[in-house]
Amino acid sequence: MSLTNQSVLETLHEIQAPGSSQSLVEAGTVRDLEIEGSSVRLALAVQVVQPSDVEELRSRIETALQAMDEVSEVELQIQPMMPMASAPTHPEPEPTTWADKIPGIKRVVAVASGKGGVGKSTVSANLAHSLAQKGFSVGVLDADIYGPSQQLMMGATGEPMADEDGKIHAPEAPGGIKVLSFGFFVDADQPVIWRGPMLQKALEQFFGDVHWGELDFLIVDLPPGTGDVALTLCQNVPLAGTVIVSTPQDVALIDARKSLYMFQKLETRVLGLVENMSGFECPECGHMEYVFGSGGGAKTAEELGLPLLGSVPLDPAVVIGGDNGSPIVLAEPDSPAARAFAEIADKVAKATE
Repeated sequence: MSLTNQSVLETLHEIQAPGSSQSLVEAGTVRDLEIEGSSVRLALAVQVVQPSDVEELRSRIETALQAMDEVSEVELQIQPMMPMASAPTHPEPEPTTWADKIPGIKRVVAVASGKGGVGKSTVSANLAHSLAQKGFSVGVLDADIYGPSQQLMMGATGEPMADEDGKIHAPEAPGGIKVLSFGFFVDADQPVIWRGPMLQKALEQFFGDVHWGELDFLIVDLPPGTGDVALTLCQNVPLAGTVIVSTPQDVALIDARKSLYMFQKLETRVLGLVENMSGFECPECGHMEYVFGSGGGAKTAEELGLPLLGSVPLDPAVVIGGDNGSPIVLAEPDSPAARAFAEIADKVAKATE
């Protein structure tokens, strides 16, 4: 008997979808199924609560398919998705914006960049910790679905857990900062291959299906550029403001201008510009070397009519701290970089009062 799509689907009918009484097929998890000879290529999108759910499901599927006489090879891709909160018995009117679903959050501040590689996530993490050190209650939402990193940079060691109402409780990083990142739900080496509507749905779940509690600030680490996520956020959440991150070189500043113009068109307030990697101070002689140029951030901020929130020096300890889950404001609070982030946090807090 030859291997067919139908025979594979019948096997998947015997496997229950996580957190559901339905089978994988009934729950609509199958996104792609291809058969070539005795090889099966299968792609699923499955709602999960914990990363371990993915590996457990992967093992069950591979075992079931490899038990079929006609199957010699299985190529399996599982795309995890956050679980949806259960619907209330008496549905309430649909909120006009996502922010209506999270009334406990006072100020949502987005951190954006025109291009990748300028340290936007580093600024987000250190800004969050600096605000927390000043006594604010803070959360971090990693909206960079394709390249999530805040679960590592913030030093959050727990896992997201769902309560009986289906709400996700975000793990805490040092300082009591709540952190939610798609990196909690996907293997580090697994690519996220999604189109715009799926990105929008994931971002909506990060707001509506997460128990954030009472926060003074929710810092949203946006993906680089001016794409779907930034557009969706501005259209659905009343932001207290946006921080644009750039490095001093001209190509980065050109892209920073594009970010500014996008937020202006979307009628979103830009709090100011952060110049990252502004210069390297030699630890031996104290000489300041401007590796990426000098003064570009201040000049661009002036030209665009924006405040320069701060210039963060180029310091290997900043990178090391991010990789180790201990941002520079925690690891070396008296360093020039940490002091720069503290100044930026002061200005953000004052500007959003």
